[in-house]
Amino acid sequence: MSSVSPPSALRIASNDDVAIALRDLQASERILIGELSIDLLDPIGRGHKFALRDLTAGQPILKYGFPIGRATKAIAVGAHVHTHNVQTMLAGLDSYRFDPKAAPVAPVSTARKTFPKTFMGYRRANGRVGTRNEIWILCTVGCVGRTAERIARLASSRFEGRVDGVYAFPHQFGCSQLGGDLDRTRQLIAGLAQHPNAGGVLILGLGCESNQLSELMKGLSDLDGSRVRAFAAQATGDETEAGLQAVAELVEIAAQDKRQECGINELCIGVKCGGSDGFSGISANPLVGRATDWVTANGGTAILTEIPEIFGAERLLMERAANQKVFDGIVSVVNDFKQYFLRNGEPLHENPSPGNIAGGITTLEEKSLGAVQKGGHAVLTDVLRYGERVQEPGLALLEAPGNDGVSSTALVAAGATIVLFTTGRGTPLGFPAPTLKISSNSALAQTKSHWIDFDAGQILAGKDADELALDFIDLIVETASGHRAKNELNEEREIAIWKNGVTL
Repeated sequence: MSSVSPPSALRIASNDDVAIALRDLQASERILIGELSIDLLDPIGRGHKFALRDLTAGQPILKYGFPIGRATKAIAVGAHVHTHNVQTMLAGLDSYRFDPKAAPVAPVSTARKTFPKTFMGYRRANGRVGTRNEIWILCTVGCVGRTAERIARLASSRFEGRVDGVYAFPHQFGCSQLGGDLDRTRQLIAGLAQHPNAGGVLILGLGCESNQLSELMKGLSDLDGSRVRAFAAQATGDETEAGLQAVAELVEIAAQDKRQECGINELCIGVKCGGSDGFSGISANPLVGRATDWVTANGGTAILTEIPEIFGAERLLMERAANQKVFDGIVSVVNDFKQYFLRNGEPLHENPSPGNIAGGITTLEEKSLGAVQKGGHAVLTDVLRYGERVQEPGLALLEAPGNDGVSSTALVAAGATIVLFTTGRGTPLGFPAPTLKISSNSALAQTKSHWIDFDAGQILAGKDADELALDFIDLIVETASGHRAKNELNEEREIAIWKNGVTL
């Protein structure tokens, strides 16, 4: 039987001015794009773009059917299109208008009969459902971070097999902070403390820190009091032994918890991209968007974040706002974040990163248009400020920066019990909730198989999108039901807190 060779390049939308190379292409090579026959003028790296028509200086350049920037010079058909001849169109603040005729757009359901409807989770007293049954050790302040790690290390060997694990999540903040900056740190730790993946929580304080234990405990109204222990190290004779005793008590309680069948409506996923490349917006991010549609169509919750990485694509989300309140919330979060850049003297377009650029992403608009695809087609039902916890089913937008550690931690604190993390460049990072890494290209999945959980690059080689989505959703359900993600196998778990205020 003869086999069909995979295409060499891809045009995403019919009106796009550029196509993406699916392999390294040589100058003078002839590429067929639909009815077009393009003779390349330059070598085009895998994931990079070339012009499908002659473009004039100043002309907006379309990819995904939307502008990703404007040409800084004339660009001939077949030429490489990248940072040397394209610039961003982002500048200052924008104004927006809610058009009820354009919103909401009904979510597109990928849920076929063969798609799972349940997973095996841990149901908590407050009604939330976890995908793990772990003991978490949290700190009010960085001074006791090493102590927390020591307690977790000793407890892990002492109580192995009785719960899904004992883990410490140290950080460097909690003191020398003022006002809202301190409040956000406290709120984020409180969100982690009330996470359904924690069957028990030990909160370790020092005693003299700004983030006083007594104030933090006031924010734990949604936590079963029998499942939390807390003390200040300065007020305890042997803080390690006190910590081990507290963990022992928590293990006795959490060990009684058993997995039970739960509906997808009780699943909460966080979606994130890190180290994107030119394929992220056409393979991994749309695949995660399918998972978002599946979860939300079944009554579950998905959380999208990285506000600076929706600049240039925010209107696509605003069109899907469920109501005026949600629309106003999106506008407020976007413009507040733009103001955050501007008052610090930074341009709005200080992105993409060097790794993104090397992978073929030229402007922030291009990165954003690819990134928002993780939100699928679901209606936006909630807008959360940093440190807040999700309350409504559907798709939520969470205020957080693009930084992988900070935004992924915020997703977990907001309630995500699994993080779906797409990447074209690769990273070993993991967070308190299982962190599934989805590669945008197969080369990364093969090279870093110990990092990558799922290869979305298969779509570039011609795999059926529905079948790939089914395989991916099966993996999500398996992970929610106890299958360990690569970050868990590699013991890659950490948190990062967004500090944006004065340090004393």
